[in-house]
Amino acid sequence: MTRFRLPEGVLRELVAGVAPPSLAVADDETVLRLFAAAAWSCIPEPGDAVAGAAREALGDVRALELLVDGAAPSRWLAEAGEAAPDLVRHMDAAVDRWRPRLDDARVRRALEQGAAWGQTLLSPVAAEWPIGLDDLGPHAPAALWVRGSLAALVELDRSIALVGSRAASGYGEHVAMEAVEGLVRHGFATVSGAAYGIDACVHRATMAIGGTTIAVMAGGLDRLYPPGNDDLLRRVEREGALVAEVPCGSTPSRWRFLARNRLIAALAQATVVVEASVRSGSINTAGHAATLGRPLGAVPGPVTSGASAGCHRLIRDYGAQLVQGADEMRALVDGDAEPQGLAARVGADETRVLDALSVRQPRDVDDLAARAGMSIAQVRATLGLLDLSGAVEQRGAGWVRSSR
Repeated sequence: MTRFRLPEGVLRELVAGVAPPSLAVADDETVLRLFAAAAWSCIPEPGDAVAGAAREALGDVRALELLVDGAAPSRWLAEAGEAAPDLVRHMDAAVDRWRPRLDDARVRRALEQGAAWGQTLLSPVAAEWPIGLDDLGPHAPAALWVRGSLAALVELDRSIALVGSRAASGYGEHVAMEAVEGLVRHGFATVSGAAYGIDACVHRATMAIGGTTIAVMAGGLDRLYPPGNDDLLRRVEREGALVAEVPCGSTPSRWRFLARNRLIAALAQATVVVEASVRSGSINTAGHAATLGRPLGAVPGPVTSGASAGCHRLIRDYGAQLVQGADEMRALVDGDAEPQGLAARVGADETRVLDALSVRQPRDVDDLAARAGMSIAQVRATLGLLDLSGAVEQRGAGWVRSSR
């Protein structure tokens, strides 16, 4: 890593400014690993699966060394061995994406600004790391930047993500506040996305009764977004925690909002969509929860309300559990609810094929492959498994989701 031009003493000083208590007196290897995690939070975009696969196979430090050295894809593959057989296929394009951000000044600035803003940098080597994030596999973040209480993250072992529309109705806010009260009084922390509407209502209601809430941000923690929630988010920092996977200076772009949603789903033990239209970003969060196999709930609303149409679709087509209040939300986690539907029990390939299927219009394998972004062979194999479980039905030359 010599090209980063950071003497050992400077590197240790930079890392010390953001290191968590569990790593306050760390050996040289741990310091290097935390620095590499910071670098990987700066270089790829959130959720970059190639970066995740490389880090998983080689470790953060060695993967960074290979990137800095300009190693050929064949070298990455030779070192990764059987741990990442598909890595070489995508490495050329990935390196082209990463190279413009491969700059020691970028990483140094992230660490210095993180320290200036009182942030803590967590990576999987830290005892405070939320282990639920590991379920994201190659899509897991390299690090988390945190403002607020690290103790709040410990409470995620009993937590529910409550998400919903930015344009929340009075009904949606009422349901959210009542649900939060019941959850907090039974020892649950809440997780949400800091947006206007349902998210803000969840954070505000949780703190109003002394609960713990975590706000997952899409951009760097030097810029609290949206600006209208600035006071609310500063209070979340004092009483809970703000977390992000990108460093200071990172803008909350549309893509980063969508990528952020997977963290909301992974941090919590279950996800509940309180109120959402069919185009709400919270539907994306629900999809991540289902893919992870986490319990998924949705609150019904008036059939005349477009603000609840997304919730109704999750219940009707995607196996979300209909939940009417805190007791049924708690049951998602405590295990005394009914099974959470097919979407919470299948793997990623099955979920993608199910998402591509219609309940009425038969679709052939070629169409499903295009919709799901999978190979035809993958789709055929996945349909076979879904057919055995009764989740799909063949109609003529096409397939539909089973109505059973």
